[in-house]
Amino acid sequence: MIKILLAVALTVVNLFAIKASVDELRWSQGMTFLSFLGQNSLPSSLYYNLTNEDKESVAEISAGLKFHIFKENDEILQILIPVNDELQIHIFKDGDNNYQLDFVPISYQTKDLVLNIEITKSISEDITSYVSNALANAFKTAFKNQNINYKRIQKGDRVTIFYTQKFRMGMPFGTPELHSAMLQTQGKTYTTYKFENKYYNKSGKEERRVSFVRPLPNARITSGFTLKRWHPVYKRYRAHLGVDYGAPRGTPVKASGDGSVKFVGTKNGYGKTIILSHQNGYETLYAHLNGFAKGLKTGQKVKQGTLIGYVGSTGVSTGPHLHFGFYIGDKPVNPENMMKSVKVATENKNASKFKAIVDKYTKEYKKYTKENLTTEKYENFQNVIEF
Repeated sequence: MIKILLAVALTVVNLFAIKASVDELRWSQGMTFLSFLGQNSLPSSLYYNLTNEDKESVAEISAGLKFHIFKENDEILQILIPVNDELQIHIFKDGDNNYQLDFVPISYQTKDLVLNIEITKSISEDITSYVSNALANAFKTAFKNQNINYKRIQKGDRVTIFYTQKFRMGMPFGTPELHSAMLQTQGKTYTTYKFENKYYNKSGKEERRVSFVRPLPNARITSGFTLKRWHPVYKRYRAHLGVDYGAPRGTPVKASGDGSVKFVGTKNGYGKTIILSHQNGYETLYAHLNGFAKGLKTGQKVKQGTLIGYVGSTGVSTGPHLHFGFYIGDKPVNPENMMKSVKVATENKNASKFKAIVDKYTKEYKKYTKENLTTEKYENFQNVIEF
């Protein structure tokens, strides 16, 4: 619907020679949603009228994120700002010429694609050159605990990746979903397979060895994780990019895993917040805290189970609780999925399902290896934007 409206608007513009533009911009470092509204002379009520949960969603907008502004005669008519891979903020003018804000699903298409290339420089450089840095990061995540010496990768080694990519307005969008990948190097072949949102090698052993625990072991979940859901009362889409644990004010909050302090301070609607960096591009976020552990500072190393703060209700919060976020390469994922016990994919009823996946991609790998198929580079025309 948004595409149609914008297409009609641009048609009218062409007919009457109205000066119009569609700008693709990047979110500035340190900019909050409230400051963004002020910089663009938009009413601050667009923020203050949001529910607490929606204020948390706008706090997730990160530096470097691409968004679009549609103007007519230098007047802003519409703005689209993604808050995750599924949902975006839509600011627009209503029939009374007043600005309104809504959360709407992102319209995108998906394509199942294959990358099959010879290494010429390095895995990261070549995957990024052919597709994107996001796919290069997804590749490293999928193989992160197989004993691959990336320093010994040579020219002529081969990478094959089966993945699904979202496309928005004709351009790649969001994080690619990697289904399976193969690396041939030093006379060895390494493979990885996605099964029930985790990666396993051919024998069915899970590749994730970094373990995480709940920051509040015995607390109950008061609000779960979702990228996009329709709220029947508010009649709108909403996102909750973490898990809320209910607990009394002052309850000790522990580090979910070994890592280092990336951020400690106040973060927009999250109030007093701590962000920890972990191995393999993982990050955890602890929000609405009442206070921090004594002496906690940026860059400090912490062990799993270390006291880092206390439950509170700072920021946008209706009562004491901990908002716990989990991110892989800046992409929010359900924290509860990362806390589950590790199992092998070949156990019990999963064995036949996992074997079917391995058999499927084994045939595909043989075809691409035998025929020596090479992927053409994707041309990314940054100056073309379709509405």
